[in-house]
Amino acid sequence: MALSLGLAACQKGLSVGFTTAAALVSEMMEARDERPLLRFQKQMAAYNLLIIDALGFVPLSKTGAELLFELISQCNERGTMLITSKFPFDEWTDTLGSERLTDALLDRITPTSASWK
Repeated sequence: MALSLGLAACQKGLSVGFTTAAALVSEMMEARDERPLLRFQKQMAAYNLLIIDALGFVPLSKTGAELLFELISQCNERGTMLITSKFPFDEWTDTLGSERLTDALLDRITPTSASWK
């Protein structure tokens, strides 16, 4: 369904980015180590629609989870995101490694994070 929505957005002339959560975090970790992280984050946030697929399949390092949170915060202010996961919100802490970070992330992508607990 995410691919279909992304394709429909492309057909409407919108810019669309598609990546898995694990690949996105890996790219950000690599960019952070090589210093062009800010440029990469701006590039991701510039998409009209950013699709982050398969969140939850690969546990993230503390730094990786923080980078993902930072990017989602930026995208939340500028464009539209579609995040797919087969895991319920209460299991995202296993992936993100911190209940506090999970709460903060859910605050940005859901109307009210209290509903996920």
